[in-house]
Amino acid sequence: MMNKLEASKLVLRLVLGISFLLHGIAKFQGGIANTAGWFDSIGIPGVIAYAVAVIEVAGGISLIVGLGTRAVSILLGILMLGAIFTAKLPAGFLGNGTGAGYELDIAFLAIAIFLAVNGSKMFALDGVLSKTQQKGQVA
Repeated sequence: MMNKLEASKLVLRLVLGISFLLHGIAKFQGGIANTAGWFDSIGIPGVIAYAVAVIEVAGGISLIVGLGTRAVSILLGILMLGAIFTAKLPAGFLGNGTGAGYELDIAFLAIAIFLAVNGSKMFALDGVLSKTQQKGQVA
């Protein structure tokens, strides 16, 4: 029988993973130099845009496959806090007509916190790797 809690955690893990993967890809497709320029324009060193995009893509993939869910969720949560406090806060929760608000960032942050605290084992590579390591150990 399927555990409802684990199934729910899987849904959250996949939603967060796919969302970050697509946001990271969009940064590269839109021209990562443009994203770096935008970072510079708001007072953040442009080189950080490259790190953020890589973390979003790699973190998204990691969540989708269930590899390092807790650690990746912490890292993505930190990215969300950074986005909220450096770029989105002035626009307000829903945005003020000049840009997107931070409502989506808050939702992503909440999911990241949940996954960091609870993990997600269903259809996760972490579980497969853990079982493989346990079989390789001698008692």
